Amino acid sequence: MKSTAIIVTAVTAMEIATPIEAKEAVSHFTIRELTYSTTALRLGIDNTPPPDAVVYMQRFIDEVLQPARLKLGAPIKVNSGYRCTALNKAVGGVARSYHLAGRAADITTGSVAGNRELFSILEKLPHTELIWESGGAWIHVAW
Repeated sequence: MKSTAIIVTAVTAMEIATPIEAKEAVSHFTIRELTYSTTALRLGIDNTPPPDAVVYMQRFIDEVLQPARLKLGAPIKVNSGYRCTALNKAVGGVARSYHLAGRAADITTGSVAGNRELFSILEKLPHTELIWESGGAWIHVAW
């Protein structure tokens, strides 16, 4: 048990130490994309994620978003990803939202038909929450 904790700590430290640009070079998704928010910009909220949220976002990209993008074979837009507490409150997010940990995103293909196909793909990938939002305007997925 103790050696497992040491390995997890070492892997986490390596992931944090890896430059974001290096991680982003191998994916269709970026940490910047998952933290970008027009609401945060408009309200002057600093939505910079802590290191543990960056680790979660990278794993979320690797295990859910990137595989979904590859299976879909088409772009997926992130409407909302990581949210700091102030941003989550500003957008009316729930207090225990997975967005706060960098473990959720609201995504879309840009069409209801595309989102139906994406939803079907996401059902087969690791997730904790999968919600068809606003009549299919977007999908909320949490890992």
